[in-house]
Formats: sequence, structure tokens, C-alpha cells
Amino acid sequence: MEESSSSSELKRPQFGTRNLSDPQNVFQHNAWDNVLWDEKQVEAAEAKLKLNSSSFMDEEVALKYEKEASQFWDTFYSTHENKFFKDRHWLFTELPELCSEHIESSSATDATKASAPCQLAGLRILEVGCGTGSTVFPLLEANTLKKSFVFCCDFAPKAVELVKSNPEYDPARCHGFVCDISEDNVKFPFPENSLDVILVIFVLSAISPEKFSSTIVQLSRQLKPGGRIFFRDYGRYDMAELRFKPGKCISEHFFVRGDGTRVYFFSQDELRKLFEGAGLVEEQNVIDRRLLVNRGKQLTMYRVWIQCKYRKPT
Repeated sequence: MEESSSSSELKRPQFGTRNLSDPQNVFQHNAWDNVLWDEKQVEAAEAKLKLNSSSFMDEEVALKYEKEASQFWDTFYSTHENKFFKDRHWLFTELPELCSEHIESSSATDATKASAPCQLAGLRILEVGCGTGSTVFPLLEANTLKKSFVFCCDFAPKAVELVKSNPEYDPARCHGFVCDISEDNVKFPFPENSLDVILVIFVLSAISPEKFSSTIVQLSRQLKPGGRIFFRDYGRYDMAELRFKPGKCISEHFFVRGDGTRVYFFSQDELRKLFEGAGLVEEQNVIDRRLLVNRGKQLTMYRVWIQCKYRKPT
């Protein structure tokens, strides 16, 4: 069971400061940050999880979802195109390494620095699982000095097609390509040890758990010494995990959605083992527990995400 009140949960002012001090005020806002669970809530979540994971999916059926994973995601993007995901402008708050202080000249005045837009620092960036570009285009928009280059890939050809057809796509600053990062010995369009940042945002959860380790090892090889992987994905007991019906469970914490796409729910400890097992050094591994509120229907919804930063040693 993932720790519910570890010190690493508390050391993260980035996620917001709207904290619910009085439960009677829960419907005053649409969302609350840094929500800690009590024992009763954890027990209720475990009971729901035990029910929806009471039997695993037939192995032959599960294999179909593995073999046709890219097709299911291709259908997803063909259906929703760029209407499903919002642009991730929050990325610059959570990953300040992308911001302007890294590229400002030593002669810049404090006033100039204060008014400067967030600008990329001549970095080489790879976004894994780019979808329709909800991260790529905020990165390109921020890259006003045109010093950085963004590589982006997805194993759904439709997603890459949508990225390349966007009027903001600039081949001089970005290269999109189709790629399944869970495969062995992927041929990337750049040499090993050459990337400053790799973004893995709600991507690893769509891969079979037995491929997690080899995928992280392969990505770590692409980082230059001192480069970082930024990870954000679903955590254990997230609302989405508890809502699955019996019969949708492939393996422990690994489920199939109604549209055929798959999703895994992580714990902090297993992520620590995965990244450190690939030779990376932990800089951040925190749980973001968010309480979302539907004030009209008087409903509460608990989201659980995990965010990590791991660095390749110099």
C-alpha cells in the first residue's frame, strides 16, 4: 500500500495552496490541494479495488489489447483529435529548469529579468507520448529565442499527424515521429547521451508493466549527464482506478478502459525502484492528492497523481 502521509508528500509547494481546513467548507470551491486521506478513506478505497480486481481478464483477451494498443490509441485520437486535452502551461511551474533564468545574460538587469517571458534555455527536449501537442506547443510558444529543439513522439500515427498539421508546428524547432518506446533498441532521430530533458507525462501508464523497466533504461540512455526525466502519471486509489467494473482488470493495478486503451496506477516506491534501477538520481517523488468538487450535484471526486524528477549522474 502506498504511504498516505510520507514526508515527500508534504515538501511540494508547487501544487497549489488551496487547502481544506474545515470539511464543512468543501463545496465553497471547485478543487482543493494537498488532500491527505484518513484510515477510513484508505480502507474504503482498498475495498473497491479488491472488488474490481477480484478476477483478471482472460490472457488471450489481454494479449489482444497488448498487440493492438497503438490501434486503440489511434482510434482515440481520430475520434477526439485535439479537443480532449488542455495545453499544459503548468509545466513551466513544475519544471522551472525550462524557464528564463537559465538563458538570461549576466548583464541583464533585475527589471529585465522580472519582465522576461519564460524562455527555453537552448535545450534538447524529448516528449514521449506527445498526443496532439498539449505539451509541444506550449514549449514552442515559450521558445521565443529559438535556441531549443523539441523532439516529440507517439505510437499512434494519428497523434503525430495532428501535431504536424498544427499551424504552430515548426520543423526548424520541432521534429515529430512515430515510435513505440516500449520496444527494444528504438532508433531515435538523435544520438544517445544528447538530451537535456525527457518528458514522460501520463504515458508510462499506457504500457504493460513488464516493459516499465526496459523502457526507463532505454530513455535514460538518451539523456546527457546531468539531464533529467520529468514524470507525471496516475497514482494508486485515483478515482479512475476505483471506478473500473469487475472484468476490466488485466493484472494488478492495470486496467482496460471502455475504448480499449489501457491504464496503470503507480505507487511512489515502485517508481523509485524503476528510475533508480536505471541509474538515475531522485530529485522529486511526490503524491498530488486533489479533491475535485461538483458543487451543482454536491459530489466529491478524489484524484491521485504522482510526480517525479530523476537526474542522470554527471
